[in-house]
Amino acid sequence: MNDRFLSELSERLAELAASNPAKDLERNFRGLLASAFARMDLVTREEYDAQAQVLARSREALAALEARVAQLEARGKGPAAG
Repeated sequence: MNDRFLSELSERLAELAASNPAKDLERNFRGLLASAFARMDLVTREEYDAQAQVLARSREALAALEARVAQLEARGKGPAAG
């Protein structure tokens, strides 16, 4: 009798869990988020990292060019330039 009760209780809990509105709500919410993210113009982490590396190299090149311009300007202001 105890085994039968536990078996019936287990079956009812399984049915309840399967028909749980929270599960449906979770599935619907996930679907809604997935479609919203699909419409957004998002990039992957790999694309972001690649662009961050390009930006870092560009900043280094800019710093080198700024230093070179400063060096040339300093040379032009010397006593021989006047």
